[in-house]
Amino acid sequence: MRLVKAGRDVVRRDPAAVTGQPPRSGMRALLATARAFRRHEDGGFAITFGLALLPIMLSVGVAVDYSVANGAKAKLDAALDAAALAAVSKGAITKSKSDAKTLALDVFNADAAGLKGVTITNVSANVEDNSPGRTVTASYSAAVSTSFMGLAGFKSLAIGGVAKANSGLLTYIDFYLLLDNTPSMGVGAALTDIDKMVANTSDKCAFACHDLSDKNNYYNLAKKLGVKMRIDVMRTATQQLMDTATATQAAKGQFRMAIYTFGESATDTEMTTIQKLTSDLSKAKSAANAIDLMTIPYQNYASDTATNFHEVLKDVEKEIPKQGSGSSSSPLKYLFFVSDGVADRAVGSPACSEKITAGEDPKTGKKYTRCQEPLDVGLCTKLKDRDIKIAVLYTTYLPLPTNAWYNSWIAPFTSKIAKNMEACASPGLYFEVSPTQGISEAMNALFKKAVLQARLTQ
Repeated sequence: MRLVKAGRDVVRRDPAAVTGQPPRSGMRALLATARAFRRHEDGGFAITFGLALLPIMLSVGVAVDYSVANGAKAKLDAALDAAALAAVSKGAITKSKSDAKTLALDVFNADAAGLKGVTITNVSANVEDNSPGRTVTASYSAAVSTSFMGLAGFKSLAIGGVAKANSGLLTYIDFYLLLDNTPSMGVGAALTDIDKMVANTSDKCAFACHDLSDKNNYYNLAKKLGVKMRIDVMRTATQQLMDTATATQAAKGQFRMAIYTFGESATDTEMTTIQKLTSDLSKAKSAANAIDLMTIPYQNYASDTATNFHEVLKDVEKEIPKQGSGSSSSPLKYLFFVSDGVADRAVGSPACSEKITAGEDPKTGKKYTRCQEPLDVGLCTKLKDRDIKIAVLYTTYLPLPTNAWYNSWIAPFTSKIAKNMEACASPGLYFEVSPTQGISEAMNALFKKAVLQARLTQ
């Protein structure tokens, strides 16, 4: 389904009612005049001040009224989009034209009902069934009550909009899921999980490292304690995403999925393919069961440099062909990137953006220059330059105040982590999961947002 917004009216302004002076400038003028008035004892000046005060206040008030009107228009435009989409949705397409029209009007009116100071003067929905499918054209006009402009005789401002949806134009999308499964994703999924790990480890560690050399490693401990790790929640969320995609698609094969992780083991720096691109979403759901925390052969292997965004994003870029048009033979391409946003790599090329530390592999004795840093946004720019859309789900890197390493090496750049992850995302396709939110809900919300954005064009 594809929705095309067309012919949106802008708020009609009467030049005679607008001075052109911005509110802040008008307020400064008002204060300056007031100070001058206070210094003068001349009665004539008071008359002049009184005459000047009205247009100055009106100038400020006009801007306020227009701001309110534009805010109301944005909300009504969104309501109209929802109305048009509802009438061509998977559930409505089998209904009669009359029922589809009623549904569209009901959706719009329900969303518009709570707007104060807004009078809907007209709303309509035209439904046409043709060979490609169903086309719905919805429109509204409304009047927004003014406050300040009423002094000049303008009691309201007129706004309006038009939205069009077509069920016959399905948007096909290929999603490439790149999931961070590095050791840092072994942290507890919520603060209660973190607290449980800290309370049950001698070194107060919140990470459930998957250390293959120790049968009593913290990964096994987390399982024994019933601690949910971020990687556990991500696995479930990915499987549920396949159900959401199946329920959302209007035609079989509309959405295809590919699933990748950063690597099965820290000994292998290459991206791991969990599921190649497929339209069989049930198959992808089953394959997602293999998503698990990256293993390490022993503690401090390679000085813990197991999270290299430069390498994994380069790998996934090779998997994504050129951007498509959205047709069944040329689907749109979306990278769905889920990570906590902190790299931990051996310093090479490019140079580290944060302070570095020396490290050593405890078994091989190999020396490392270790770099821990936020995501390099330039890696995302390369993909976006190819017009690939990037949806980013940032799984908040939680503060670990009891962890000395965190305090020394991560805390200094925590303010950059979320900022860089958001900068990586295409406009409108960023979501952050806080400890009180669920990764599954966030992943589904981001997926729906990406699908809706793909169907909406100006």
